[in-house]
Amino acid sequence: MASPPSCIPTVAIRGSTGISLNYGPPNYDLITTFTRDDSKTCKAMIFSPDGKYFAWANGNLVKVVATANWKLLCEIEKPKVSKLAFSPKGTYLLTWESFMVTPSNPTGSNNLNIWKSETGELVFSVIHKKQDGWEPQWTLDEGVCARWVNNEVVFHENGDFDNVVHRSHLQRVATFSLSPNETPSQTHILFYVPGKQGQPSFGKLYQYGKFDANHMVASKSFFQADRVDMFWNSKGTNVLLMTSMEVDKTGASYYGKQALHSLSTKGETAMVMLSKEGPIHSVQWSPVGNEFCVIYGLMPARATLFNLKCESVFDFGAIPRNCIHYSPSGSLLILGGFGNLQGKVELWDMRGGGGKSNQRKLVAKLDAPDTTLLQWSPDGVHFLTATTAPRLRVGNGFKIWHFTGALLYERPWNKQEELWEVCWQTFPPGTFQEQLVFKPVEGITPSQPQASKQVYRPPTARGKPSNFNLHDEDTEPTAASKDGNISKTALKLRKKREAKKAKKESGALATNGGDPTVTTPAPPKVSHPALPINLPVDLTQGEIAGDPEKVKKIKNLRKKLEAIQRLKEQKESGKTLELNQLEKIGKEADLIRELEDLAL
Repeated sequence: MASPPSCIPTVAIRGSTGISLNYGPPNYDLITTFTRDDSKTCKAMIFSPDGKYFAWANGNLVKVVATANWKLLCEIEKPKVSKLAFSPKGTYLLTWESFMVTPSNPTGSNNLNIWKSETGELVFSVIHKKQDGWEPQWTLDEGVCARWVNNEVVFHENGDFDNVVHRSHLQRVATFSLSPNETPSQTHILFYVPGKQGQPSFGKLYQYGKFDANHMVASKSFFQADRVDMFWNSKGTNVLLMTSMEVDKTGASYYGKQALHSLSTKGETAMVMLSKEGPIHSVQWSPVGNEFCVIYGLMPARATLFNLKCESVFDFGAIPRNCIHYSPSGSLLILGGFGNLQGKVELWDMRGGGGKSNQRKLVAKLDAPDTTLLQWSPDGVHFLTATTAPRLRVGNGFKIWHFTGALLYERPWNKQEELWEVCWQTFPPGTFQEQLVFKPVEGITPSQPQASKQVYRPPTARGKPSNFNLHDEDTEPTAASKDGNISKTALKLRKKREAKKAKKESGALATNGGDPTVTTPAPPKVSHPALPINLPVDLTQGEIAGDPEKVKKIKNLRKKLEAIQRLKEQKESGKTLELNQLEKIGKEADLIRELEDLAL
C-alpha cells in the first residue's frame, strides 16, 4: 500500500505497550516505516512545532526521528528524562529530569540540558531544581532564549548560552512570559512579582532589552494571589493575567478566589468583569488574536466572549462545562464539560466576526463521557478525544471525530493495557486550507454502550406519568432565550404559572356569578397535610399553649419530621439521596420520642 501524502497529520500514541504512530483520517493505518518502541516506561513524547521532528524518552534513551521518512537521527543516553520540549524552529531539543542528590554526588548534577535536534550534540547544561518553569522561553526566530534563575530572568541571544546578554533587574520574580513575536525588537515580557505581607503583587510589562523602571510599558497591581497564569494572544499585543488564591479567606468560595486582568503593549490595563460568582475554569485566546473566551462561575458555568477592550461581545449561556478548545484557524470553537462533568461537547462556528452575537452559530452537539484529553487536528476539520491513565484506568482508548459531530474512528484499549497520551503531529501555520462544509457526515456507532439518560424509576413507578427532569437545574437561559427564544425548562415553568393563574381567576369568576368587578376575599391559607404519625400533641392544650418555649420546640420538631417524611417519599420513588439526607431519615425515631416527651 502506498504511503499517504506527508501533509496528512499522524497520531502518536504512548501507553503501557510503548509508542506507535498511525495515520490520521481517512485511513488510520499503522505507520510501518516507524520502528515501534515497545518499552513499558516511555515517559514523554513530542513533535517539534513545525512537525519536522518527533522525540520520545523510553526510560533508557531519548530518541529523535525525522518525520519525513521516520529515520532515526540521534540517541541520547539520559535514562531519567521525564520532560521534553523543542525550540520554536526545532533547532534544539530540551530535556529535564528530577534533580537528585546522593552521598557520592552531594551537589547533584545538571538536570536541564539543551541538545542539537539533528545530531544530539549537547549545547548547554545547567541545574534547574523545580519542575515548574523548567522550560526556557524563546522568540519565534530563536534569536532570544530566556531562563528563570534564582528569582530573576536571564537572556541569551543567537544560541550563545554561555553569555548572559540581559537580566530582568527586578527583585523576587516568581514567573515570567515572553510574547510570541518573530523578532526580539517586537518582543515584550510580562513579569510576576509577588508582594510581601500587606503589600500588593505586581504584573509588570517591559519591552525586551529595556528593563529599567523608566521604560516599563504597563503595570497591574493586585492582592490575593498565590500564583498566576499568563495568556498571550497570537499577535503578542495583549496578555491576560489570571490570579489565583488556593483558599478564599472570606469563606465565600470552596474553590478559592480568582481574577482576570488584561495588559497591552500600548500601556493599557483593565480587569475583566465576570457576571457570575465562582471560579474561572478556562481561559483561551482565539488564534486570530482579537478576542478571548472565558468559562467561569459555579455550575452551571457561564461562557462569555470578550474583545480586546475586555467588553462582552457574546454569551454562550450557562451549562455544565469547564474547557475551551479553538481550532487552529479560530473558525471553530469547542466548549466541553469533562472531569467530574458529563462530557457534553458543543461546537460553534466563530466566523461571523464583527462582534455581532447572532453570527456565532451552534454547529453540533455530542457526548464524549470520560474524556481526559481533547485536541484539534492541524487540518481544523477533525479532533480527537481520549480516555487516559492514570486519570482513568477503565475504558482507555481514543476517538477521532468530524467537526459536525460524527464519530469517524474508535480505538479501545484492552483492560490489561493503559493509554497514557495521544497527540497530533504539528505543522507550520497555513499548511492546511480549512474546508468547512456544514453537511451531515456518515459516522460509526461507539462500541461502548452509552449510559442511559433516563432517571432510574422503581418497578412500582414505571409506566406512570412523571414530570421530574433530572437535568432541569443544569442550564440557565441564554441572552437569546430572554429575548424570546425561551428554553424548554423556562417554558414549562411559565405554562404552569399561567395555568395556575387562569384556574384561580376562573374560580373567582364562578364565585362572583361571572362578574369580574366583584371583589372576593382571599381564601384562608391552607396548612400542610398532617404527618401520618399518630402523636398526642395538641398545641391548643392549656399546659402546652401557656408555654411559648415548649410550643416553639414542638413546631420545630414537626417541621423536621415533615422534611423527613418528604425525603422518605423521594426515596421510595427511586430518587438517590445524599448521605446527609439518609442520616436525617435515621434520626426520625429520636425526634418522635422527643416530641412525645414534650406532649406529656
